[in-house]
Amino acid sequence: MYKKLDLHALKLRPFQLQQFAEAVQGKQLVYLFRVLSKASSNAATLLMFATENERTKSKDADSTATKSGSIRTPGVAEEEITSTSILSKGDTILAELEKAMDDDELVECWEVNRAEAGTSPNEGKYKAKYYQGYITEITYSSSAEDMVEVSLTYGANGKGADGYATLSAEQEEAADVVFKDTTQVGA
Repeated sequence: MYKKLDLHALKLRPFQLQQFAEAVQGKQLVYLFRVLSKASSNAATLLMFATENERTKSKDADSTATKSGSIRTPGVAEEEITSTSILSKGDTILAELEKAMDDDELVECWEVNRAEAGTSPNEGKYKAKYYQGYITEITYSSSAEDMVEVSLTYGANGKGADGYATLSAEQEEAADVVFKDTTQVGA
């Protein structure tokens, strides 16, 4: 009544190893900003106490009616980066970015994936995407019970460039808690 199952005759699909890949935690993807006119004097800076970042790529398309049905003509892709953080006492980068917005100054932005370290010749660097664009919105939100929250929106020109970026020890420390030894600092 029951047929014996021939395991060798079964054609099994190979495993998709991608499904076992390690996921990237949100805190590993960081955004650094710098006003382009200050490139010779300042390094890029992380927004302190970032709670959320988002990069959105969108493209509108126009429809044209034809006798065979509609056809779509894609428009130009636009990229927008939003970043939300808790205001840090003594913060200077937000003031610089707000002034750049007021003065229509070009701002650089790096999306750095700290989970993907570079290999030779990019050893010591991380996979990154580089943009130039403008700050298009800054919002300060302060309720009675919570910390002051700052949200900014960055509109990128073009589609950005892929590469590898260096994070200094200070940038790494700002992005994450870094182990420190028990010895006296500077000893």
